[in-house]
Amino acid sequence: MEILLVTLAVVIFIVAATGLKIIRPWEKGLIERLGKYQRTAGSGLTLIIPFLERLLKVDMREQVHDIPPQGVITKDNVVVDVDAVVYYEVTDPVKVTYNVANFYLAVTKLAQTNLRNLVGDLALDESLTSRDVINTQLRQILDDATDKWGVKVTRVELQRIEPPADVTEAMHRQMKAERERRAMILEAEGLKKSAILKAEGQAEAIKKVADADKYEKLTVAKGEAEAIETVYGAIHNGRPTNDLIAIKYLEALQKIADGKSTKIFLPIETSGVLGSIGGIGELFKEKITPETEDK
Repeated sequence: MEILLVTLAVVIFIVAATGLKIIRPWEKGLIERLGKYQRTAGSGLTLIIPFLERLLKVDMREQVHDIPPQGVITKDNVVVDVDAVVYYEVTDPVKVTYNVANFYLAVTKLAQTNLRNLVGDLALDESLTSRDVINTQLRQILDDATDKWGVKVTRVELQRIEPPADVTEAMHRQMKAERERRAMILEAEGLKKSAILKAEGQAEAIKKVADADKYEKLTVAKGEAEAIETVYGAIHNGRPTNDLIAIKYLEALQKIADGKSTKIFLPIETSGVLGSIGGIGELFKEKITPETEDK
């Protein structure tokens, strides 16, 4: 009898132990009784009825799902290999368990189908430069479609968009030619700016030299004008007589005659001046004769 009681106690303990379940902090527990959903248990120790209830654990952490690569035809009929990564998290453990049979397969096919649609509407160059646009649109489509499954798609990232080898090589040649063209344009613009700056410098130098020459001539002319004006004023203020003018004229003729020229052209007014010189000669003669006679 005692052995039977001990055996019964051990069996009861084992059965009770099978009803104790531990749920981790990042998990939710779905408890079913005879195949029917009963309740959702949080993290910690949970007791279920053995043989009548079962516990289904759902991971609530953000998950990463890799979308396998596939060939996609672009708008300009180029086949490219495209793959992506989908980040999602479960918001409702009940929906993700009971509303979709195989969530991973469903989200994979959904992502592949919409990738074909999105990339197929773009040309090759647009698809290569529109990763952010494709990511945003695909995330929105997947998020809307998976809402009834109790899942929120947080991010979608395209891993690669790879064209065929011949197209890639042609793109490299095109890029190289474009870079060489830009380099030649930049070099030509540099030479052009250099020539312009050099010409502007030469023009500025010529202008400075011309301004300096002009200033020198104006200064000399102004000085000569002031000198002539001063001399002219002094002459008029001194009230010179015809005799003095005649003497100055003779001095000027003497300087002219000192040159190497064999011909001397006298102005028309010379006759009048010579007349004055004759008068001066008569004057000297009158002064000299009495003195001579006295001697």
